[in-house]
Amino acid sequence: MQAEVRLQIAQIVPCTEAEGPGRRFAIWFQGCPLRCPGCCNPEFIPFEGGESMSLGEVLTAIDRARDDGIEGITLLGGEPLAHASGASLVASAVRERGLTVMVFTGYMIEEARLMRNTDFDRLLEHTDILVDGPYVRELPDTSRRWIGSTNQRIHFLTNRYRADDPCWQERNTLEIRVRGNEVSVNGFPARQAVGLWKKPKVTERRSG
Repeated sequence: MQAEVRLQIAQIVPCTEAEGPGRRFAIWFQGCPLRCPGCCNPEFIPFEGGESMSLGEVLTAIDRARDDGIEGITLLGGEPLAHASGASLVASAVRERGLTVMVFTGYMIEEARLMRNTDFDRLLEHTDILVDGPYVRELPDTSRRWIGSTNQRIHFLTNRYRADDPCWQERNTLEIRVRGNEVSVNGFPARQAVGLWKKPKVTERRSG
């Protein structure tokens, strides 16, 4: 059954305003084959680690987050396309619920389509906003919201969002959460294209 499909999850933030338009349920996948120099999420690069969750468990958590008024989900990594088999199922189920899907990938959209991978194609089919391109630490983007480096591109794959939506003109934000002895920070600071995250200490990380 699809509900029993397993996904390797590095982190989940059930409700965030720092990972895309509106309130969103953010999922970071564990594992990335690209290994961009200066990656701000180095702990998410190995395919070992994280937490194995079933598709059913992830969708149940998303359904709970709908009570907080989320308008969609954001898939990050790691590398979502490296987990496209499960990620596409999440995206499809989310779209059926009337929510939107935003994906950050280190691949260019042209590369993904040329691979002729049905899982990649299915994920793109159910994506509203795609941010593509590898993170380049020498090209920090300090003007576009939610974008890590200036080489990365934003693709509006459906009419749910537009480039001239007011949200893209707002300043970047950080979100800090303290739970017991654990501190987690996600998002971008307003003047730097990096974010912060680590348990229980804080270190650099980025959204995409």
